[in-house]
Amino acid sequence: MPFVTPLTADANPEVAELARFFNETLGFCPNSVLTMSHRPAIAKAFIQLNIAVMENNGRVTSALKRLIAYVSSHATGCRYCQAHTIRAAERYNAPDDQIANIWQFRTHPAFNAAERAALELSIAASQVPNAVDEAIQAEMRQHWDNGEIVEIMGVIALFGYLNRWNDSMATSLEEGAIASGEALLASDGWTSGKHR
Repeated sequence: MPFVTPLTADANPEVAELARFFNETLGFCPNSVLTMSHRPAIAKAFIQLNIAVMENNGRVTSALKRLIAYVSSHATGCRYCQAHTIRAAERYNAPDDQIANIWQFRTHPAFNAAERAALELSIAASQVPNAVDEAIQAEMRQHWDNGEIVEIMGVIALFGYLNRWNDSMATSLEEGAIASGEALLASDGWTSGKHR
C-alpha cells in the first residue's frame, strides 16, 4: 500500500500538461508524479529535470540512458524504478540482447567499451557509500567527453532521487510497468514487492 495516495492525473492542469512527456517514455503518467502532485511545484520541477536529463544530445542515446537508469535502480533495490526503466529501455529500442544480458555487460559482445564504462559508473555511483574511484573516472574519460559524462551522471543522480522517493513511498506500480517487469525481469527474480 502506498505511503501517500497519488492524486488523479487531472488534479493539477500544469502538472498534467508537463506530464504528457511520460506518455512517450512509458505510455502513462507514473504514480510517482501523481504522488508528487500533492505539492505541484515539486512535481513540475521534477518533470522539467527529467525532460532535461533524458534529452538526447548525441552519443548518450535514449536507450542507453534507460539502461543506465535500470542498472542504478537495480543497485539501489527500487523495484518500481526497475520496472519503469526496463519498460522505457524497450520503448526506446534498446537492443534485445542488451536487455537480456544487462548483467553480463562487462563481457557480453552486445556492449561496447563506452557502454561498459557508463554502466560500471552507474553501479559505483549508486552505492552507499559511493564507490566511484579514479579508475572508473579514467575509464569514463577514455570514452566520453565532459558533456557526455554530465549527461550520464544526470541520469544516475535523477534515479537516485526516484529510487529513494519510490522505495520510501511504496509507490504503486501501474499495469504497464508490471507487465514489463514480469516480461523482462522476472527471470532475474523481479517481483513488484511492496509496489502493489
